[in-house]
Amino acid sequence: MTACGLDFGTSNTTLGVQDADGFRLLALDGTRTTLPTAVFFDFEHDRTTIGQAAIDGYVSGVEGRLMRSIKSMLGTDLIDADTALRKGRISFRAVIGTFLDLVKKRAEDALGGELGDVVVGRPVHFVDGDPAGDAAAEEALGRIAQAAGFRNVSFQFEPIAAALDYEQQVAGEELALIADIGGGTSDFSVVRIGPERRGKADRAGDILANDGIRVGGTDFDRDLSLATAMPELGLGSAMKRAGLLAPKSIYFDLATWSKINFLYTAKAMAELERLQRDSAEPEKIGRLIGVVEHRQGHALAMAVERTKIALSDHEATQLALDWGDGELALAVDRQALNRATGSLAARIGTRIRDCLADAGVTADRIDAVFLTGGSTLLPQVRAAILAEAPGARVVEGNIFGSVGLGLTVEALRRYG
Repeated sequence: MTACGLDFGTSNTTLGVQDADGFRLLALDGTRTTLPTAVFFDFEHDRTTIGQAAIDGYVSGVEGRLMRSIKSMLGTDLIDADTALRKGRISFRAVIGTFLDLVKKRAEDALGGELGDVVVGRPVHFVDGDPAGDAAAEEALGRIAQAAGFRNVSFQFEPIAAALDYEQQVAGEELALIADIGGGTSDFSVVRIGPERRGKADRAGDILANDGIRVGGTDFDRDLSLATAMPELGLGSAMKRAGLLAPKSIYFDLATWSKINFLYTAKAMAELERLQRDSAEPEKIGRLIGVVEHRQGHALAMAVERTKIALSDHEATQLALDWGDGELALAVDRQALNRATGSLAARIGTRIRDCLADAGVTADRIDAVFLTGGSTLLPQVRAAILAEAPGARVVEGNIFGSVGLGLTVEALRRYG
């Protein structure tokens, strides 16, 4: 089988194939099947790395440019912009293309053969409330995948792919609510599944509703950062002029994975220096300057992300911060995370309610809630999901692999 299923995720990427042993994910990062969606342009060695090697290169202090959350640029004006490297500039389309090209090469090396056709996962909505923008995002991703060498490129909603993976294990017919909470979006489907439905050529009648919202793990990172780390850098601090506060936009960019690199310019640094001169709390702005000057923005975002993950299992933890010229550890507890991100979790719950309404079913008719995606590990998110179908059985999917495996099931159906 030369067809495959590609889950190009905001935070992680997988690629699956079908062989004599069934559906499986290929090793894309050493022996690991889950590849961090990260690209590092290494200026010192004039090379490009992806995955964990990209993150390690950045963390080790090698001079270069790290890019994460690159999928989130689809459906925004950023996809048509570019960014500076050491020699010249590169478009964000080309950044995504570089990543997918290297993913395909790694997959073919692991498979020992060429991959031709691909079913790519996509969120239900790349863009909330903008059908034209949504279509443009899908078209852009399709063209990028073709340029990376895939012959035929088609798409499937990520929660439907997760449903196809779940369907491989069910013994009887069910009405399932699929919740896929990833790094960039939260997506939901209400689907009829069962052993007798697996072989049907047309599954349209089994899909009662799809819905989604552009809220994911990176949004939780951003809001936690704004509530905890950014005040230490001057967010909300007073200016010398009475009644003025430090502008929020700088901190929003620094807390947003896809926008961090925009602060690493001479123009941005000049603005920060002016801000420090006008600040009534210049020491905090000095910390901000240290982060930007030493290009520690992604390191800061990683520290916040680790804190968020730690709070999934623990009631409290330490957020260790390196300002470039000194370190500070903040105590953060789960209540702080819940306060910072409560509105995001509530929006997820509301969208599930809308999805059930679109499907024309009440919550008591849902047999099972199938959970996949890294952000389903957040207690507040999980509670918001399960509150909408309290009587349903909870099924834990392959957190990072269900979508990729389901896309592979779909690739077999479409391309044989």
